[in-house]
Amino acid sequence: MKKYIAEFIGTFALVFCGTGAVIINELKNGIITHVGIAITFGLIVMAMIYALGEKSGAHLNPAVTIAFAVNGNFPVKQVIPYIISQVAGALVASLVLKILFPESMSLGATTPSGTELQTLILEFILTFLLMLVIVNVATGSKEQGLFAGMAIGSVVLLEAMFAGPVSGASMNPARSLAPAVISGKIDHAWIYVVAPVAGAITAIYIQKLIR
Repeated sequence: MKKYIAEFIGTFALVFCGTGAVIINELKNGIITHVGIAITFGLIVMAMIYALGEKSGAHLNPAVTIAFAVNGNFPVKQVIPYIISQVAGALVASLVLKILFPESMSLGATTPSGTELQTLILEFILTFLLMLVIVNVATGSKEQGLFAGMAIGSVVLLEAMFAGPVSGASMNPARSLAPAVISGKIDHAWIYVVAPVAGAITAIYIQKLIR
């Protein structure tokens, strides 16, 4: 139960800070800027890995949890409870943001700026690269330690920096589903579930092939 609570808190913090930055930037005439949003996502991921890595592994992402299970170093029986905890944390974060900023229409939801196919491919590649880094710096199925936090947070920042304006650079089904559900804008939500999960699983098989 401690692990599930940690995943709830970590994913809550990720969505609250990350999409909160998007919302405030939207409502305050771009005061945070795109670069600021990317930095916010990278830093909150890094911070949660340091804070919760030893407790739950700080997955904070259903795609990462599923990929670790496919890799064989995470118990399959814990996958569903982890995902429930992550999605619940994300939903509560979006609900709190909805209460705080009722004038926001999207609540920081990720939407394609181009075609759905473009976003699908981009999110697949982004999550593939992220998971490739995670599986090489994590200790078993745990993202913990000084190097892991810096490496993973930096990749999130990097990918959000260049791909954010196109696809939203979600790489995380929970991060995208929560604001989409709470705001009612779920038209493109399937992309941000399918692409990250497929990308993360593919990274595991490519990593095994390399080794």
